[in-house]
Amino acid sequence: MVAVSDPILEVDGVEKYFGGITALDGASFDVESGITGLIGPNGAGKSTMFDCITGFRDPDGGSVWFRGEDVTGDSPSAVANRGVVRTFQIPHELPEMTVRENLALAPRDQRGESLVASWARGDGYYEDEQRAQRRAVEAAERFEISHVLDTPAGELSGGQRKLLELARALLTEPDLVLLDEPLAGVNPTLEERILDHIQTLAAEGYSFLFIEHDIDVIMEHCQEVIVMHQGRVLMRGEPEAVRTDDRVVDAYLGGDAE
Repeated sequence: MVAVSDPILEVDGVEKYFGGITALDGASFDVESGITGLIGPNGAGKSTMFDCITGFRDPDGGSVWFRGEDVTGDSPSAVANRGVVRTFQIPHELPEMTVRENLALAPRDQRGESLVASWARGDGYYEDEQRAQRRAVEAAERFEISHVLDTPAGELSGGQRKLLELARALLTEPDLVLLDEPLAGVNPTLEERILDHIQTLAAEGYSFLFIEHDIDVIMEHCQEVIVMHQGRVLMRGEPEAVRTDDRVVDAYLGGDAE
C-alpha cells in the first residue's frame, strides 16, 4: 500500500481554455512525497497542467496549492523559489552558453550580477561565484556530463540535454520536480541512467510528478498514478489498479471513457 501522508501539492478544479478549446476542465488531484506518474492520451491536458502549476500559464479557474500555500497565478520564478521546478519535453537550455555556465546560473541563492553589486559586496560576491562554479562541477559529475562542461549546450545530444536540464532543476534545491517526458528521444541506455538518477534522488527525499507515455516505465517506477482524459482526472491509484482499470484502457484505445 502507498503510505498515507499530507499532500505536498494540491490541484483544485483547475480550468484552462484556449479560445473555444477546453484544455483543462476542472481537474483536481493531489501529490504526495515520492514519485507520482501523470499519464493520459495525447491532448489530455498534462503539459497544460504543468504550465498552470508552475506559473507558465494562469489558470482560468480553480487553484493550486503547494505545502498549504496558494501559488495560483504566481510567476514561474516565484513558484520555483517556493520549491517547485519543472523540466520540459523539449529542453530549454541556453544553447550559446556552455554546460558549465548553464549549471552555474541555476542555484537560486545567488545575489545576481552587476558592476555596482560586485563593488558593494566585495569578497562575498566572489565567494558566491566560486560556490556556483563548484556546484556546477559537482552536478555535472553526478549526472555524468562533466566531460562536456565547456561545450556549448546547443551542441549536446538529446540525452545529454535531458541530463543537463535535470541537473539544473536539482541545483535550485526543489521539494518537487515536474518532469515533462524526460525520456522522450532518449536511447535505451541513457533512459536507464535517467531513471536510475530519479530513483536515487527520490530515495534522498526529492519528490517527482512524472509525465511519460511509456506505461511500463510509469508502472515500474511510480508509487501512484494519476490518469487524465479530456482535461479531467479520470482516476488515480496504485500502478496495478490503474493498469487494469477499464476506463483507462478505453481512454487509451479510443473507447468511451465514461
